[in-house]
Amino acid sequence: MTDNEHEIEQPDERVPKRVIGTPAPGTSMLGDEVPVVEEGDVPGVTFQDEQKARKAEKVVALCFAVTFLAAIAFIIFYVVIQVGSPEATGMSNLALGGTLTLALLGLAFGIVVWVRQIMPKYSLIQERHEMASDEDTREVVSDTFVQGARESGFVKRPLLRRTLLLAAAPLGLVPLVLLRDLDNSKMPASKFSETLRHTVWGEKTKEGKPLRLIVEGTGQPIRAADFNSPGGILSVVPEGYEHDLNALAKATLILIKFRPDEIKSGTNRNWTHDGIVAYSKICTHVGCPAALYEQTTHHILCPCHQSTFDAADGAKVIFGPAARPLPQLPISVDEQGYLIAQGDFNVPVGPSYWERGDAEAEARSKGGHA
Repeated sequence: MTDNEHEIEQPDERVPKRVIGTPAPGTSMLGDEVPVVEEGDVPGVTFQDEQKARKAEKVVALCFAVTFLAAIAFIIFYVVIQVGSPEATGMSNLALGGTLTLALLGLAFGIVVWVRQIMPKYSLIQERHEMASDEDTREVVSDTFVQGARESGFVKRPLLRRTLLLAAAPLGLVPLVLLRDLDNSKMPASKFSETLRHTVWGEKTKEGKPLRLIVEGTGQPIRAADFNSPGGILSVVPEGYEHDLNALAKATLILIKFRPDEIKSGTNRNWTHDGIVAYSKICTHVGCPAALYEQTTHHILCPCHQSTFDAADGAKVIFGPAARPLPQLPISVDEQGYLIAQGDFNVPVGPSYWERGDAEAEARSKGGHA
């Protein structure tokens, strides 16, 4: 064995470097040489001005850099901003929606500028041909693809290539981050779901007394003897929480006065007082205020999607997309005759979130009225 056989062949520095994902220079994916097309070689092809193309290249690179930074900001905001209240949820939605929008717009605008101001313009006329392509046609397609890769500047302009890959890298992680929210098996009693299941009606005053029902807007407590007109309706909030928007988002009520013979079996009579019934004002479809009341039919209407509830029969759904009745609040009167809450709702109020399943099953197991 000679010394020459032990020598390691050194790469030829004159050979141009090959870019990952592209064929070797001067060859197609089929191994054949592809001629480099210059302006004027093919009729109908117009190349962009090189000086303008370089300016456009910087604009595209800037767009891709913005996409990269916005995608990184999206992931950071997702981790940092925790949703535990309506304010935090709104801030999270704004931050995530804004950064994701900026990332996608940056990527889209960069690609549009790339195509319109860097790649050559073609004026082509396509003739009809048979559906099955022959080998020659396939070879032409392969050559055209390689030629297009060159003309796009993906190989020639490394700044575009690198910033595009940089921008796309964090965007690939965004779906993986969002998929984390689909698994709630490890948090069956999460703080968020517990917050949905309870309202302030189950709490007591500082003196340990039940909360009074007060008129929304005026803040006046309601004496049962004064609310004596059948067909009357009031919008009611818990005393002490008149300005707490988080509490009012779940605890607002509609109070309706019935004649004794008008109340049907669906209504829990033990939770009424002298024909006065209290229902959640939050529609069980998507949470709109269900506050329109038709006195002659005793129907409560949600104006958003026309869900209709029979107030005389436990506020059961008689029309529309709502899936369950408006929850009824147990009420009574205190020693001064003012309406008070006996306790909290026995089922979650508002839209039919999946979190309410465990709470309803628990209520049924305890013999509660749904």
